[in-house]
Amino acid sequence: QVQLVESGGGLVQAGGSLRLSCAASGRIGDVKSMSWYRQTPGRVRDLVAGISRGGRTNYADSVKGRFFISRDNARTTVYLQMNSLKPEDTAVYYCNVVTETVAVGMSGMEYWGEGTQVTVSS
Repeated sequence: QVQLVESGGGLVQAGGSLRLSCAASGRIGDVKSMSWYRQTPGRVRDLVAGISRGGRTNYADSVKGRFFISRDNARTTVYLQMNSLKPEDTAVYYCNVVTETVAVGMSGMEYWGEGTQVTVSS
């Protein structure tokens, strides 16, 4: 089965940087997108950054210019480089992978990691 394991979270001072990694294992299929989401208690899980199969990226307005998403060539690992961190970036960050829907009646799969805590102190 597919597993996504995040790493790289921790405690950092405002203005600092962290790099999150998400390593995928198992037969994941054709990847449609790889993304990072974040969630704080009492709030919905929000998209932070995503990268498509073709390498197109998108970012939440709140992180544009500060966060950068990338992946390895095998699409087994996705990274989130987080720079100029702010206290409001504090959240649990989740890795998400969506696979392609390639046939009628066969939906793409969606996978989630268990999350990694990022805490930014002021």
